[in-house]
Amino acid sequence: MNEIAIYINNLHKKYDQTVYAVQGIDLSIRKGEFYGLLGPNGAGKSTTINAITSLVRPTEGNIKVFDRDIVSDFRYARSKIGISPQEISNDWFFPVEQLLYFQAGFYGITKKDAKERIDFILHKVGLYNHKDKKMRQLSGGMKRRLQIARALAHNPEILILDEPTAGVDVALRHDLWNFLQELHKEGKTILLTTHYIDEAELLCERVGIINNGKLVAEDTVSNLKASTNKSKLEDVFLELTGRKLDD
Repeated sequence: MNEIAIYINNLHKKYDQTVYAVQGIDLSIRKGEFYGLLGPNGAGKSTTINAITSLVRPTEGNIKVFDRDIVSDFRYARSKIGISPQEISNDWFFPVEQLLYFQAGFYGITKKDAKERIDFILHKVGLYNHKDKKMRQLSGGMKRRLQIARALAHNPEILILDEPTAGVDVALRHDLWNFLQELHKEGKTILLTTHYIDEAELLCERVGIINNGKLVAEDTVSNLKASTNKSKLEDVFLELTGRKLDD
């Protein structure tokens, strides 16, 4: 049996005692798998990701990373995960390269030990020639690349990407796709949320579709299309959610 990288059991998150962001999600992602989480705005994707990374405390349920509970073994769980959040959140006053050294330092990696890794990442995401620029000098696409670079600074086994290509141009999207496919071939476990259906169809081995806080479907892209007699994943999505991605 394949090792489980992320295990979610009966996940609930309720706000204000009445509003459920997620309602009873069960989910398992295998080590080395490229998994896509799709859903309309407000469906519960970001809440699920934030629960995995301990940014949100579940109302009910439990989550494990490589069979270790994220609450009782939170240091272990966090060391295994790198996250590129949907919202851009970096320090505006430090150069790009310095920000990556800071990120590595959060995980106990010295500047000397981090240098080779950071140089490699900067080249891979196309930021090496911009490493001395400060955040405010970067374009929107470069800021997205920096988000991913920070997530990879400590070389985590699991990479979580929340809308990583939102707002970037077509050429950069394809560059990032190629990079993510390389990471997947190297054995990274990747959890991706996206509003670009073609992105999920191209990259992901399995896809889960969330609607109104519930996981309404989960399977390979080909099986989802076959089970609903659809030729496109986008049509499957629309049938299962009754909404468009930008609703």
